[in-house]
Amino acid sequence: MKKSMFLKLVGIMAVLTLMLVACSDSSNKTNQESKPNENNGSEEVAVPTTVEITDIHGTVTVPVNPKNVVALDNRTFETLEDWEIELVAVPKDVMPADSSYVKDESVQNIGNHREPNLEIIAAADPELVIVGQRFADYYEDIKKLVPNATVIDLSFDVSGEAGAPGESFVNGFKDTTIALGQIFDKNEEAKQLVADFDKSIEDAKSAYNGTDTVMSVIVSGGNIGFSAPHSGRVWGPMYEIFGWVSALEVDGSSSDHQGDEVSVEAIAQSNPDWLFVLDRDAATSDAATSAPAQDVIDNSPALQNTTAVSKGQTIYAPADTYTNESIQTYIELFENLANTLAK
Repeated sequence: MKKSMFLKLVGIMAVLTLMLVACSDSSNKTNQESKPNENNGSEEVAVPTTVEITDIHGTVTVPVNPKNVVALDNRTFETLEDWEIELVAVPKDVMPADSSYVKDESVQNIGNHREPNLEIIAAADPELVIVGQRFADYYEDIKKLVPNATVIDLSFDVSGEAGAPGESFVNGFKDTTIALGQIFDKNEEAKQLVADFDKSIEDAKSAYNGTDTVMSVIVSGGNIGFSAPHSGRVWGPMYEIFGWVSALEVDGSSSDHQGDEVSVEAIAQSNPDWLFVLDRDAATSDAATSAPAQDVIDNSPALQNTTAVSKGQTIYAPADTYTNESIQTYIELFENLANTLAK
């Protein structure tokens, strides 16, 4: 055989070998699919079809971009809505009225956490159910009801019972946001949300002078309840996060959704420099018949001579906070704290 012919045959065999290797590599990829490279549409990169996340019960394998998603966690609705994630069922009775999911008649209503219609979840045949917060007690029931679905529980405890409520609050929101980003292929959006969250915390922390006293309350049904440091609803963990000095300490405080009972006179006597208020009814069906929190505060004779009220040093949480405890809600609240405290 001539030398030139031999070299040609060697070259052909090398090419065939490379082709076989390439085919072999392609067939070995598991739990992956291809999509165009964002930097070069002509190229394709492998992306995972499942992702492992850690919820309150442990490690769970979750499908990426799942179909027929049921969401039950008030801390995540705004994130899912911003990312335009389609849902098949939600608890509309405990969600903000202006949520696109609430307005969409094609999204089934599971009701509220006291008497939920869990059969709707089964009928939806979900690939993923997101449990959290108000619906955490139904986790096992839901798993039995939809054995073929992936069920994750994104609850995290900020009541103070487990200690370090501020740390649990911050890490809980960040971990949840990153997990949702992985599940719905919104990793960059999730990272940006976490960065905005971190910045809002740092800004609010820097704006507080470290000495002014703080009183946090929940107004519901015309009554003013005490949202205690560490354990109180919404405000409690922030005492640890921002190092607030509490104007009042109450024995046996809890995380009750209407706050702990305390007299207006006791609040007035503590004379807080700042008053932070959650209007619980503004986000519920009671809004039409209940006095707005600001009216309750402004019309309380006992509070008018306090430093907080007399100097206009009162900050209200966003109106929908009670039913929309999303990371976006707290970013908005912390930015307001930073801007107002810095004045």
